[in-house]
Amino acid sequence: MSSPDPQVRAARNKSTSPPPRGPVVAVTGAASGVGALLTERLAASEEVKQVVAIDERRGECAEAEWHILDVRDPAIADRLRGADVVVHLALDLDLETDAAARTAYNVRGTQTVLTAAAAAGVHRVVLCTSTMVYGALPDNELPLSEDAELRATAEATGVGDLLEVERLARRAPRAHPGLNVTVVRPAVLVGGTDTALTRYFESPRLLVVAGSRPAWQFCHVDDLCSALEYAVLEKVDGELAVGCDGWLEQEEVEELSGIRRMELPSAVALGAAARLHRIGLTPSPAGDLAYTMYPWVVSGSRLHDAGWRPAYTNEEVLAQLLDEVSGRHTVAGRRLGRKDATAAGAAGATVALLGA
Repeated sequence: MSSPDPQVRAARNKSTSPPPRGPVVAVTGAASGVGALLTERLAASEEVKQVVAIDERRGECAEAEWHILDVRDPAIADRLRGADVVVHLALDLDLETDAAARTAYNVRGTQTVLTAAAAAGVHRVVLCTSTMVYGALPDNELPLSEDAELRATAEATGVGDLLEVERLARRAPRAHPGLNVTVVRPAVLVGGTDTALTRYFESPRLLVVAGSRPAWQFCHVDDLCSALEYAVLEKVDGELAVGCDGWLEQEEVEELSGIRRMELPSAVALGAAARLHRIGLTPSPAGDLAYTMYPWVVSGSRLHDAGWRPAYTNEEVLAQLLDEVSGRHTVAGRRLGRKDATAAGAAGATVALLGA
């Protein structure tokens, strides 16, 4: 009996080949921001079997399986059954959100996701915080090791929440044996983001505290997503810092941006920032200023050792940030309309607010 035609045999083998292997990945906060970008990226990856997208509204990725619910709802455990990895990105770090409500959402949401993942048999959870958790301190090494002590305090916007997420991450494997937790810490995140640190570049003058030595390290959202994908595919684990290679000194930032500095004594800058926040004129507490005064650059060696490389340089990300904030007017972290800034004189308003 003659053997089948080679083309027929190839077609038959192709039709009976097993479905693509790879993890089923659940992403929380999948409808917007980094979550939406990562969902699209994973859905297009040949190394990922399926993406389960979880948010309080449906996003635009048609290839994902959507579940609409609050991450604090214990019912999320049922939605996670069958998933191999969960990437938890449903965090509220909005400057305008009430601080107590923000903390309640972030901490309870992370607790619920970790507990639900363990109950559902998920073997890995990937959390995302920030290199801000290392703290911005005058004696920080340049760059810090990823194993450096987390010396941040809860005085800056959202950092207290991120430190609590870090504590939950470290406790989870003991509370839930068999559950692995990877923490990804991006540097100053740029790409459709709005934070106290991106608003720094919306000011008419760059506030520099006399005697400080700032060092700027950025992270493009695309680089964060590629680093998260590395963690999802278990190419790297543990506690990971992600950002551009190296850093920019304050003088380089001023030269590249073309924005001149306004230098103030430490007591004046910190005192004014505290008063403005206390009376509700600015969303940023005085603790945010430390991150513009002292270095908090991290090496990112674990991702590099695994073969990951950033696609962007600090110079390129700063250029994109400046393009994004063009036309916005911020004084001491508070957004002003163009009419407000023009009428008051943006530079004069800055001096008046900070020096009053």
